[in-house]
Amino acid sequence: MARYGIGQSVSRKEDNRFTTGHGSYVDDLAVPGQAHAILVRSPHAHAEVRAIDTALAERAPGVIAIYTGADVVAAGLGNVPSLPRLYDPDGSRRDELLGSRNIIPPRPALAAERVRYVGDPVAMIVAESRDAAHDAADLVAVDYEVLPAAVGTAAAQRGPVIWQTHPDNIAFEWQTGDIAAVEQAFTGAAKTVSVDLVNNRINCNTMEPRAAIGGYDAGTDAYTLHVSSQDPHNLQILLGQEVFDLPPEKFRVITPDVGGGFGMKYFLYGEYILVLWAAKNLGRPVKWTCDRSEAFVSDTHGRDHVTRIEAALDSNHKIEAVRVHVTANMGAYYSNIGPYVPTYESVAIQTTVYDVPAIHTLVTAVFTNTSPTDAYRGAGRPETNYMMERLLDGCAVAVGLDGAEIRRLNLIPAAAMPYTNACGETYDSGNFIGNVDQACAAAGWSSIEDRRAAARATGRLRGIGLAYYIDNCAGPNLGGEEAWLRFEENDTASMLVGTLSHGQGHETSYAQVVSERLGVDFDSINLVQGDTADGPAGAGTGGSRSMLVGGMAVQRAADDAIEKGRATAADLLEVAATDLEYRDGAYWIAGTDRAAGIFDVARTVRAKTGDALMSKGDFSPDAASYPNGCHICEVEIDRDTGRVEIVTYTVVDDFGRVVNPLLLSGQIHGGIVQGAGQAFIENTVYDADSGQLLTGTFMDYGMPRASDFPNFDTHYNEILCTTNPLGVKGAGEAGTIGATPAVTSAVVDALREFGITHLDMPASPERVWRAINEEA
Repeated sequence: MARYGIGQSVSRKEDNRFTTGHGSYVDDLAVPGQAHAILVRSPHAHAEVRAIDTALAERAPGVIAIYTGADVVAAGLGNVPSLPRLYDPDGSRRDELLGSRNIIPPRPALAAERVRYVGDPVAMIVAESRDAAHDAADLVAVDYEVLPAAVGTAAAQRGPVIWQTHPDNIAFEWQTGDIAAVEQAFTGAAKTVSVDLVNNRINCNTMEPRAAIGGYDAGTDAYTLHVSSQDPHNLQILLGQEVFDLPPEKFRVITPDVGGGFGMKYFLYGEYILVLWAAKNLGRPVKWTCDRSEAFVSDTHGRDHVTRIEAALDSNHKIEAVRVHVTANMGAYYSNIGPYVPTYESVAIQTTVYDVPAIHTLVTAVFTNTSPTDAYRGAGRPETNYMMERLLDGCAVAVGLDGAEIRRLNLIPAAAMPYTNACGETYDSGNFIGNVDQACAAAGWSSIEDRRAAARATGRLRGIGLAYYIDNCAGPNLGGEEAWLRFEENDTASMLVGTLSHGQGHETSYAQVVSERLGVDFDSINLVQGDTADGPAGAGTGGSRSMLVGGMAVQRAADDAIEKGRATAADLLEVAATDLEYRDGAYWIAGTDRAAGIFDVARTVRAKTGDALMSKGDFSPDAASYPNGCHICEVEIDRDTGRVEIVTYTVVDDFGRVVNPLLLSGQIHGGIVQGAGQAFIENTVYDADSGQLLTGTFMDYGMPRASDFPNFDTHYNEILCTTNPLGVKGAGEAGTIGATPAVTSAVVDALREFGITHLDMPASPERVWRAINEEA
């Protein structure tokens, strides 16, 4: 086994750079001659823009230019893209997701006639300094005619009209499944169970806010965008095809280090369009950096679904059918892929890990006067798993079983693998019942009543919750990945990839794959990413796909390097290539102690040809992987204050082959914190009448902290994935998917003595206290 190869807990090689302050982020960059941009944003959720007076701002010190929506219209700039992947092979747009409501409301980079949410930008100031731009922004006078706002997800259809093309504020309706089979099952059911729930709106709050620097070269008519993103190649395509009507090759997108993305940084935002356009107009680079308050209103938000889910049970408490109606909040506009989240991104696993013969899902997407929503860590799968797990808890109460028992009755058995669910998705592997049994044993599930009694003696409420999740990731929908391996002059190898690490540890995990395959020193392998002009194109990082798809491409690039160097090694050793075997970083003459190292070979190639030894590998998955696992959370609640404390947390996960247990634990820990944060702390709240964001600072928006959590007890069952040669399953979003229902279930269990069977997220102290006292 190579030192620091696959399966070993290797510390992240990039951490030394980050922890010593040597990371390089967009806001750290200072391009020569750059100007600075500030956006003027609407303070109203819904208003007509009567006039914009920029006269005073134009005379302010340091101001270079001011742009408004009228300028954007006059320039013919394309809108911020929506539904960018709905194209036929001939390039024509198709909008079958939207059905008869296939009119996509325009989202200009600057609003011209009407604003539709607090934060909708109406002007951009460009000045010599950021401070000067800020000062000038205060001098822009906008005459608004304030209009009534539609805010609540459930109430949107009864609210004021946002788009005349959608007079009931229904963006689209979409359904899937076998409605006839479902209705038949409900007609003959021994018992039916329904749960109404809210999946609350979340703000991503990445450690590094968004930032961008636009540049333009008049000599080549080409643009350069430095941007904090998850997928520079996607931005390159959208900028060219959707906005500027130019070949994508005219845009070079560069992403340095990224301080968190969580889906939100995958998208093309209006600010990126504006800095490029302004750079061309002004003949100098233009930089924009989002501040924290601005991020609350300008970043895409996540979740925000209102759901009714129902189950039809037979006399043995087996689920015969599930019926779902989701109302999904799109915000004021479609974000890039917002409509996919409650539909295609969730539908494949809507029955999750349960043997459900029939399901029907109706999605009603609505427009509201709020920030647009889009993918947030898990993108549809957390929402799906949450509603199914809350339904199972409801079934347990209805038939008098505990949470583990009702699940064991309905879980898909290991012997059924591969299993095709009612949505047509085939799970290749898994032992769901075994994972539940192991998690229950590790968490002390059967002895909870003893701990509950001990807590009650101290005036506290104790509860335990179990949730099972499954994810579908790294499927063929985003295509494949390519990796290049370039041998440098200093006896190192550079991995050039199209994925983009924003905290996942690719510099380490990819290096482990190459070190394992080539048998060379782990520290001699370096990652090159984030520049569309240097390396292969790719789909970026999202959907828990990088290790599976990108890792396989890297592995194949290493295999190709061995073959590319074989002939040169044979010349060096003066033997036939067929006499060589490769091991431990060298080509060996079979049966002898004579060898040529791969870096010796690379130096020889460079000396002979003047070029680096270069290899390539690619991988396109034919099917998704299905990571899954059981989360068990135990909480105590202070009866007098309603404060929830997580006291123990146990997880048993199946991620297939584990490349780096240490990195994997970090992913799971972070995911649990994000999911649990939504469950009992985080919540984005708008005023129901005015549409004002009431949680626009960290004074109002709760964020989870290390002190809110115990140490996590994590276990892995490596049931190898059969759909890729590495045997790995995605992991990046798993912790978040499992945590929200586990924490919520534990809170409700603690409150069961008050007759409470459901409590919507977040289980904040006030909400829990009110539930206790209203029921008491």
